Amino acid sequence: MIAIIDYGMGNLHSVSKAVERLGFEAVVTADPQLILDADGAILPGVGAFGDAMQNLRNTGLDEVARYYAESGKPLLGICLGMQLLFSRGEEHGDNEGLGLMEGSVVRFQGDYKVPHMGWNKLSFHQGSPLFNGLEEGYVYFVHSYHVKPENGDNLLATTDYNQDVTAIVGKGNVFGMQFHPEKSGELGMQLLGNFLALATGENRIAEGQLQQG
Repeated sequence: MIAIIDYGMGNLHSVSKAVERLGFEAVVTADPQLILDADGAILPGVGAFGDAMQNLRNTGLDEVARYYAESGKPLLGICLGMQLLFSRGEEHGDNEGLGLMEGSVVRFQGDYKVPHMGWNKLSFHQGSPLFNGLEEGYVYFVHSYHVKPENGDNLLATTDYNQDVTAIVGKGNVFGMQFHPEKSGELGMQLLGNFLALATGENRIAEGQLQQG
């Protein structure tokens, strides 16, 4: 079972439906015990970094997420959820993040369109179980802030948007995707499927169980 952490700021429905389309059981929940008992957990997010961290603190789900990460079971942050994995974010002031990886979340700066919105190609930087059986391809981004990791070992994939932009991160059992895999076509669903396979030990894509829809 995959827990989708509900702290009031997530694209919960689309993520839940994507997990189910891949053949896995999903539960959207704010219940700490349900989250901690899950095979894998997903921290989605849409909105502002500071507001999201305030919601997590108010509900105690910040500590639940940290405890889950320490348990060794796979945790995935999506979009804002990936940004929250890091130390700090500058959106609407200086805000402390979950601190599961070292780095900061900063606004795009330059003479180009912000937000970064559209299909961009991933470049894989190192091996990861998320990339099993996959080739580099295009996924869909919508964001005005991007992650600058302090440790290059945590950088799994980038995309090019007037600079190298962090797209996928990983540290041990903790992963993040800046784009929305559930809205990123076949490659996005395969990446999400590989995370779910890592969490549950069941590779539904390899077994031909990926359901379109």
